[in-house]
Amino acid sequence: MVERLEVTVQMPRPTEDDVARLRAAVPDDPRVEVRPMFGNLGAFVGGHMFAGLFGSQLGVKLPEEELAELRAAGGGDFGPPERPMGGWVTVPDGADTARLVARAAEHAATLPPKQARKKR
Repeated sequence: MVERLEVTVQMPRPTEDDVARLRAAVPDDPRVEVRPMFGNLGAFVGGHMFAGLFGSQLGVKLPEEELAELRAAGGGDFGPPERPMGGWVTVPDGADTARLVARAAEHAATLPPKQARKKR
């Protein structure tokens, strides 16, 4: 018999200011959908999340070469410290948040649309 190790991740919650910051940065595009994700908020295009909140952290999904550039400017891991999300980086203080979120939306729009999951 295999023992199952259960790991519990404490999900931080964003403040109203955090939510307003994300919503203000999301491009006005009919393809974009903003919806709750595990008590936080995510922005999606074609079923792909391209920007989101993890507590007060605002993260974006960008191509690998752009991630390195943003990390050099002060961006860090996005998501739970014990299991950060690959391909994501936090938006550093002083960065042009709206530009980065728009760029992340452009990147996500180039990916093939995700198929909707069947409801159980």
